[in-house]
Amino acid sequence: MIELRTYVFLDSLQPQLAAYMGTASLGFLPVPGDTCLWMEVAPGMAVHRLSDIALKASNVHLGQQIVERAYGSMVIHHRNQSDVLTSGDQVLQYLQTEHTTRQACQIMWKEVIRGVTPDHATLINRDNRRGSMILPGQSMLIMECEPAGYIVHAANEAEKAANVTLVEARAVGAYGRLLMAGRDGDINEAVQAAERALNQINAEARVRPR
Repeated sequence: MIELRTYVFLDSLQPQLAAYMGTASLGFLPVPGDTCLWMEVAPGMAVHRLSDIALKASNVHLGQQIVERAYGSMVIHHRNQSDVLTSGDQVLQYLQTEHTTRQACQIMWKEVIRGVTPDHATLINRDNRRGSMILPGQSMLIMECEPAGYIVHAANEAEKAANVTLVEARAVGAYGRLLMAGRDGDINEAVQAAERALNQINAEARVRPR
């Protein structure tokens, strides 16, 4: 049986997140403004069939597909929102389920660090080569959630809401991880937007968090 872990619909991919996703994409690169659907299932090998169904259902592009033993994830995107919705609906029909049966989201860690030191900023920048750099003195939001794929929704909504810098948005593995940097006020707005995004997922879910 295939378990739907993550089903995240992004209505308009924000510039920084689109660029960040492009650094890891082995497929068609997304661009800002694209509509995007991120799905994660278990077991991992099942994602091949779901990618096949999604690509044959409409004109969507496959931006990324990651197959691990436990989980598999795919990212489809297109300028036309209806194409993405059509492909998503076809996948859900194949699974004989609805998006509301996806696994609920748990925020595993959330913290804001004010006035990041130069040493700390340097280490973070050397460790994260795909995103933008954090500058000494900025505030930093760090957040982790489970399942991992939901972190892209938090990142996209936070970027919409505030003038922040995306440092990292890791959406594969056991936990999703988000790092953002900016001024105190902007980071505060980003935190609120990210939390609202993840709470919205749970408000639509019909299952309890694990």
